[in-house]
Amino acid sequence: MLKLTALTFVVALAWLSPAVPKSTQPAFELITLGDTGGIQDGNLSAFLLRAMSEENYIALDSGTLVNGINVAIENHAFENITRKADPKLSAAGNILHHHVKGYLLSHGHLDHVAGLLIASPDDSSKPIYALPSVNNTMSGNYFNWQAWANFTDRGAIPQLNKYPVIDLTAQQKVSLQNTQLKVTPFSLSHPLESTAFVIEKDQDMFVYFGDTGPDEVEKEGKLAAIWHYLAKQMQTKTLRGVVIEVSFDNQRPDNLLFGHLTPKYLHQELSKFYELVSDKSQFNNMQIIISHIKYSLKSDLDPKIKIKQQLDAANPLGFNFVIAKQGQRLVL
Repeated sequence: MLKLTALTFVVALAWLSPAVPKSTQPAFELITLGDTGGIQDGNLSAFLLRAMSEENYIALDSGTLVNGINVAIENHAFENITRKADPKLSAAGNILHHHVKGYLLSHGHLDHVAGLLIASPDDSSKPIYALPSVNNTMSGNYFNWQAWANFTDRGAIPQLNKYPVIDLTAQQKVSLQNTQLKVTPFSLSHPLESTAFVIEKDQDMFVYFGDTGPDEVEKEGKLAAIWHYLAKQMQTKTLRGVVIEVSFDNQRPDNLLFGHLTPKYLHQELSKFYELVSDKSQFNNMQIIISHIKYSLKSDLDPKIKIKQQLDAANPLGFNFVIAKQGQRLVL
């Protein structure tokens, strides 16, 4: 009769057991504060992201801030966190003061930063993270005592020092203060330099794209650099979701894109990404949240409906597209 040593038994058991799957438990919570790329004031590009293991958020852009928090409260989006008791603050003030721990700004266009500017007099102190060109735009054009008071710690005098300004370096990872998150920024092609943020918590990742044109039009290869980075990271980590813009429908001519995507170009870029990833099954549960759809005053078909139809009509790889909606809570 064959006798098994303890070591042999463990090895045999491991051989018979299936590989341990990656966690299917949600890793991140994403709340949409603003979903359009203009011109609908009160609903401009902004999101809050947190790791499910904590109750602190990082803001991803801030085109709309307080109004977006109020809409999210009305939609019960914050019911899964324990809000700090503070009778001096409204519900929105409580979230902004105690739970939003910083801002990641993709670029300096107003539909991505206006909410931060307007809220700054009553905001709590927290850092602003951005690439140097973005922080320079904020200091030179907004926090300059002409367009707005200088609530930061650099630029025009007097500096009110509410917001420490932190320059990020492209493709270098840093920790986000008072959160469990880390971020690696990537430069994006746009008339004003934009940014994609790869955000990590342990072995889980999430990517937020600011405004970006497709590589075929921009000729700078910046999206390709991100796809290669993500594909390499996905050999050991799980990409839980992506927020990426689709500003116009497919009828928009290339010379009028102004550094934005259409459904056709998003599919083209995602197909490149898909080919680089060795384990294609990772796309099965990955949510691709579509943001920055341009609001229209025309009486035509709602741009959101038209863009969703175009995304779904030519989707042979089966990507999971979700149209961002203000006040929406997603777990990823």
